[in-house]
Amino acid sequence: MSEENQDNGASRNGSAVPEIELIIKASTIDGRRKGACLFCQEYFMDLYLLAELKTISLKVTTVCMQKPPPDFRTNFEATHPPILIDNGLAILENDKIERHIMKSVPGGYNLFVQDKEVATLIENLYSKLKLMLVKKDESKNNALLVHLKKINDHLATRGTRFLTGDTMCCFDCELMPRLQHIRVAGKYFVDFDIPKHLTALWRYMYHMYQLDAFTQSCPADQDIINHYKLQQMLKMKKHEELETPTFTTSIPVDLNDQ
Repeated sequence: MSEENQDNGASRNGSAVPEIELIIKASTIDGRRKGACLFCQEYFMDLYLLAELKTISLKVTTVCMQKPPPDFRTNFEATHPPILIDNGLAILENDKIERHIMKSVPGGYNLFVQDKEVATLIENLYSKLKLMLVKKDESKNNALLVHLKKINDHLATRGTRFLTGDTMCCFDCELMPRLQHIRVAGKYFVDFDIPKHLTALWRYMYHMYQLDAFTQSCPADQDIINHYKLQQMLKMKKHEELETPTFTTSIPVDLNDQ
């Protein structure tokens, strides 16, 4: 297991700031760096934001699920990350992790805003990516494009930096990893690009790439690609396994002209 502390100045000694540990899936390529699990990145971002506010101290541990260490198997058996550990209490299921962050982690309730419009807006976006990658036909591309346009129009209408305002919330932590998977996997497998004319969405992604919470939690392009190769029973080529990890964070449009 590989450990990484994201304290951001939060003290663990002689203070009331609790340490939260998040166990996430490791890369399926090298077994050490961050893997491409969407829920792992989502909760990593939630907790990183709280660590930045110094309401918690965050410890992130990666686990290679192809060869999990004996102590992990002993403690968690066949459970897959993400796993949240708070004061010795292990929370194992995604909905329970979300509920625990909202109700029990200091400051967590501030992330979980109530906005039915936004909740509906980002719902099922990821399923459209998966359909596009599996079916590889124009209609599936169009379904994803329509959904992305709705998100773009929402952002343009609200005129805010993020989905519900100018501060991050749980919906952003859910959407941002999915946008990165759409961008990286969509391009690799079906030559799909997020259209340049969706400028409000690209502005949102520009802000996304400026966030430490995103960049510190984001998997490498190679890990995102291998995530879907494994789902499709495809193997990584040897040279791909040896590649230096890359991270797509460029913005292909000039936002100053908008």
